[in-house]
Amino acid sequence: MGIQDIKIDAMSKKATPGKATILALGKGFPHQLVMQEFLVDGYFRNTNCDDPELKEKLNRLCKTTTVKTRYVVMSEEILDKYPELAIEGRPTVTQRLDICNEAVTQMAIEASQACIAKWGRPVSDITHLVYVSSSEARLPGGDIYLAKGLGLKPETNRVMLYFAGCSGGVAGLRVAKDIAENNPGSRVLLATSETTIIGFKPPSATRPYDLVGVALFGDGAGAMLIGSDPDPIIERPLFELHTAIQHFLPDTEKIIDGRLTEEGISFKLDRALPQIIEDNIEDFCGKLMDTIGLSNKDYNKIFWAVHPGGPAILNRLEKRLDLSPEKLIASRRALADYGNASSNTIVYVMEYMMEESKKLKNEPKNDEEWGLILAFGPGVTFEGIVAKNLTM
Repeated sequence: MGIQDIKIDAMSKKATPGKATILALGKGFPHQLVMQEFLVDGYFRNTNCDDPELKEKLNRLCKTTTVKTRYVVMSEEILDKYPELAIEGRPTVTQRLDICNEAVTQMAIEASQACIAKWGRPVSDITHLVYVSSSEARLPGGDIYLAKGLGLKPETNRVMLYFAGCSGGVAGLRVAKDIAENNPGSRVLLATSETTIIGFKPPSATRPYDLVGVALFGDGAGAMLIGSDPDPIIERPLFELHTAIQHFLPDTEKIIDGRLTEEGISFKLDRALPQIIEDNIEDFCGKLMDTIGLSNKDYNKIFWAVHPGGPAILNRLEKRLDLSPEKLIASRRALADYGNASSNTIVYVMEYMMEESKKLKNEPKNDEEWGLILAFGPGVTFEGIVAKNLTM
């Protein structure tokens, strides 16, 4: 059963007056779907590399990531047009941005249109736009091109969040929540869009960490419609957003290190990242759960919508918090089906969360009304939102 088959009926729980709610979700993807078992041969063939040690390393990484499929913008047609993308040391940032700027706009339009169609109100009712991406750089920004592509009103208020990485989707949701709650009657479109072409490189023994990205990251777009005081005739709220907080860990700015160079973006993920998240997750979740009177004894009584940065992060979080295996099913499904699609992935997780909730709705002991939406990004930055599932 796909998320498109889930219909939220008129018995949806009522939202708290004045509180922001997620009213619809949408997603969009490039046309090329890559099966993980075919990725290694294709990547080494397209980059003209025959290093057996690097190939074996990537094979191992592809198995450990638990990713099964991913959508990607990169294609043989693009490499035929821009063969320099697969050549070590060539200055290609101009070519990459030409490809990325167009691709992220198109995917963001697709995801937003899907979201608006599920929402059920006309595009002219959108008052604000929050646009998130770590895959483009231009002036004016992608928010203008998305607004134009959707036909948004010229007076639509726009906010851009650039280079927030994997925490960008939840950061954007936090900003959209604040806008919705402080502008009565507003309807905020949050759109995220990412592509790995900005950092695509041939394999190199001097950059073994690049292979982690090759094995893990995917492309796509996500969208949410956020507003308070839903119209009971047209709108069906999915989640109520109760409290949002952000926290950065001092002296960890080099743990997730990204730099825009003449060869595109270069990323380095420190091996200590999963341990750093594990060491700090309890305090962070405690601050969120305190706002609704819950404690660490209640971890298995709430739902968990966690950005799947990778299986190591999910495994450590599950172990540290002593979560039941089913608590991270939505995150693991999103990782398997889409890879780590950076800021977009939380949208995919929340769609799967709705599917899982649908399965549990009639179970007598199901009490996952409250839950946490979490993501981790550069900084190291923790983003978290306490939410209530209104579809239960």
